[in-house]
Amino acid sequence: MNNSINYKSMKVIKITSLCVFMFLGLVARAQDVNLDTYKFGEGLNFSTDDGYKLKITGFLQPYMDSKTYTEVDENSSQNRFRMRRIRLRLEGNLKDERFKYRFAFDLSGTSEAGDTETSEYLLDAYVSYDITSRIKATFGQRSTFTDNRELFMASNTLQLVERSRLTSAFAAIREFGLFLQGNFKTGKGSYIKPYFVLTNGDGLNAIGKDRGGLKIGGRIDYLPFGLFTNKGQFKQADVMRETAPKLVIGANFSHNNGMSSRRGRANGTILYLDANDEESLPDYTKYGIDFLFKFKGFSALGEFVKTTAIVPEDITQRIRNNGTTSTNFEVNGIQDVDSYVRGRMMLGEAYNIQAGYLFKNGISIDGRYTRLNADENSFLNNATFYNRPNYYTIGISKYLSRSYGAKIQADWTYIDGSQGINDNNSMPIPGNEHLLRIMLTFAF
Repeated sequence: MNNSINYKSMKVIKITSLCVFMFLGLVARAQDVNLDTYKFGEGLNFSTDDGYKLKITGFLQPYMDSKTYTEVDENSSQNRFRMRRIRLRLEGNLKDERFKYRFAFDLSGTSEAGDTETSEYLLDAYVSYDITSRIKATFGQRSTFTDNRELFMASNTLQLVERSRLTSAFAAIREFGLFLQGNFKTGKGSYIKPYFVLTNGDGLNAIGKDRGGLKIGGRIDYLPFGLFTNKGQFKQADVMRETAPKLVIGANFSHNNGMSSRRGRANGTILYLDANDEESLPDYTKYGIDFLFKFKGFSALGEFVKTTAIVPEDITQRIRNNGTTSTNFEVNGIQDVDSYVRGRMMLGEAYNIQAGYLFKNGISIDGRYTRLNADENSFLNNATFYNRPNYYTIGISKYLSRSYGAKIQADWTYIDGSQGINDNNSMPIPGNEHLLRIMLTFAF
């Protein structure tokens, strides 16, 4: 990590800490601020006599992993220790309870997604308004509804140590824009939840010039057996041990008009020009289906995602990382603009299926299988970060409280490297990979 990132990290930590301590100081001095409830792992809830409310939650996750290869000397294993996440979230509502807000930070300062590592401090920053009791509008930066279902779930509630490779390959994660969501009760206790999204299509808040056009999308969820207990639809393991079967099934779709990155997670990282030196960017479409089921400690999650692209025919140049331009679009020795552009995007399909059982003693046994099918021209064929079609994971967790407040997790993943893979230094390696991960979670 370079000095600029260290400086930014310290600055964010200082600002965030100052805001929290200032608020706590005001709480301590104010006569009309009350601590309403506190449950370990689910945060502190404050309110005032005037009707204002604030909830403070947070968690930290110390983490280690060890990667080895089946046909390489064991001394070549790669070990890593780090603070995976340090999250702090403040949310609440005004005197008029229809107005709500949320701020969320990650004080660890880094977020990895397989092929990228970025400094992400500000996670959520938005305001929302309840148009009716069933329709809500949100404006700002937040997790997007057009990703796969796993992205609906908080990082401290995951069954396994990390999210699946389907998520890291295709998810935009967070975006800035307008979000609409509904919650409608239908016959026999079932619910339909529609979502609509209109964003800039560039992932997290874009500080510089906005590239390309807008991203539009949506999702629709159906809950045939009613709502999950304690918002369990947005948490993975069945900590609440649902006494009746709970199921949500959904479908999502999005179209990014002019994308300047691999999957719409960043702004301006991959740019192309036409003969007039004007930007000409590919369109990116994503759609999928998914489900979540819970009953008496058992939970199952299934997801499918497919992506396609439209490459403009007028592209004549590409912009290198150093800002210079090039007219070279060679693929396998042949000048092919369409194949070259597609080869830098996340194109293909994937499915993920996982399930687990949480015993009453707090021990959870979980398993997962993830399959990635890359298009002929796709960054999913990159041997350093992807080109691994099959992932098999088994895990065990110990919940130290009857909530998501504290737990110890370990999992092991067998990764198929039969198509030819590289190590982290882009050097070819034979065989397959083994990945062992251990993580602790402590929340307040």
